[in-house]
Amino acid sequence: MPELPEVEITRRGIEPYLAGKIITGVRVRERHLRWPIPSSLGARITGRRIAGVTRRGKYILIDCGANDPAGWLILHLGMSGSLRIMDAGTKAQPHEHFDLLLGKRLLRLRDPRRFGAVLWQSGDVARHPLLAHLGVEPLDDAFTGHVLHAATRKRKVAVKLVLMNASIVVGVGNIYANESLFHARINPRAQAGRLSLARYEVLAAAIKATLKQALEAGGSSLRDFVHSDGTSGYFQQQYYVYGRAGLPCRVCGTSIRALRQGQRSTFYCPICQK
Repeated sequence: MPELPEVEITRRGIEPYLAGKIITGVRVRERHLRWPIPSSLGARITGRRIAGVTRRGKYILIDCGANDPAGWLILHLGMSGSLRIMDAGTKAQPHEHFDLLLGKRLLRLRDPRRFGAVLWQSGDVARHPLLAHLGVEPLDDAFTGHVLHAATRKRKVAVKLVLMNASIVVGVGNIYANESLFHARINPRAQAGRLSLARYEVLAAAIKATLKQALEAGGSSLRDFVHSDGTSGYFQQQYYVYGRAGLPCRVCGTSIRALRQGQRSTFYCPICQK
């Protein structure tokens, strides 16, 4: 699944082609994604000018209110989706379900598994049910060890599950939770409520550093995921633990171990992570 770095890279890739452009229509080839694409979407957004493109967690938010009234197109890439900028006349291929028409160009959603989303929110986008209860953005200044420490008091769950809880911190995802915990030298099974403020300060810094490194590397080359220009990232070449079960730790040489937490794979070094 595309995680925060891949979504942010996608946002940065498409924004120059969308900001300031007038929406000339939509083309829906498959309405039934994770949630049905609203049948009224074309009528709602045709003729609107795009003010900009932002992100909240793993959601891409297209501000369609440059010429009022306020309204937002909410996009999610699901398990295997991607967004591409194409010439308006480009023929659709299998699994390409939605086009946002922009005159001579279009924004096309490809989503083989159909777990993505194309939704509409009038007015304040933060009030949408999918966004209203999201936690802090990990790359924002507001995200600190104090935030994690305060959110985990009396919690008996494993710390890795806290990082995967979008109501506490958004968009970290499985890959970057594994990598961040390694760099913070914290065992993913450690009980969240027992970790000290000092260790959470180290973990928050590791999360920020890991996500920034992934952004610089163009994200990870996840299955079925490509950037808006068709290229792939290469952060997976820098993984310390994720997907490396049985291989030697890059720091101490001990075999990386794997287990299941919250129905997701966890990877860690039993020596480096205590």
